[in-house]
Amino acid sequence: MAVKRPRIEGYAVISREGTIATADGCFPDQIKIPADHQFYQDSVDRAAAVANGRHSAEGGEKEKLRHRLLLTRRVTRLVPDPDNAKVILWNPAATPFEEAWARLGLEEGTLAVVGGTDVFGLFLTIGYDAFHLTRTDASVPGGRPVFPGVGTVGTVEEVMARRGMVLADTRTLDPSVNCRVESWVPKP
Repeated sequence: MAVKRPRIEGYAVISREGTIATADGCFPDQIKIPADHQFYQDSVDRAAAVANGRHSAEGGEKEKLRHRLLLTRRVTRLVPDPDNAKVILWNPAATPFEEAWARLGLEEGTLAVVGGTDVFGLFLTIGYDAFHLTRTDASVPGGRPVFPGVGTVGTVEEVMARRGMVLADTRTLDPSVNCRVESWVPKP
């Protein structure tokens, strides 16, 4: 019996330049906003599983309790993480997404994609059902972009539009710092 494809939702907070981290990969304090952190944690709490790269994770005390696809180039096949039985090490170049999802043993639910740049870009190709992009007015020039090509071949909006995503909704999370979340979905 085929495993049902999960709902795939992305979550990122970005600077005004479209970056998610400094050039050296650190999550900058200026884009750490409590209202966004609460939105993010509530969202991953509802997800059946999380997908992230080796240097990205959602943090918090519940992190080790979640089912997870940990994307890495260090494996050539699906491998259980030796440190956590709920985590599958996945190299997308070696194994299709459908096999990785099936290996988690989840019948249905939402996969929360939480970064970094290459992971967000991969799932643009696989297909998001929604991407929740938190925007701030903070500046992180020269940082790591949310998607490959942001800043070199286009803006965040242009990269998403090229993959068939459209802005569906915007809501304010914290007006005191002009923090808002945009929900992007596939074009109908």
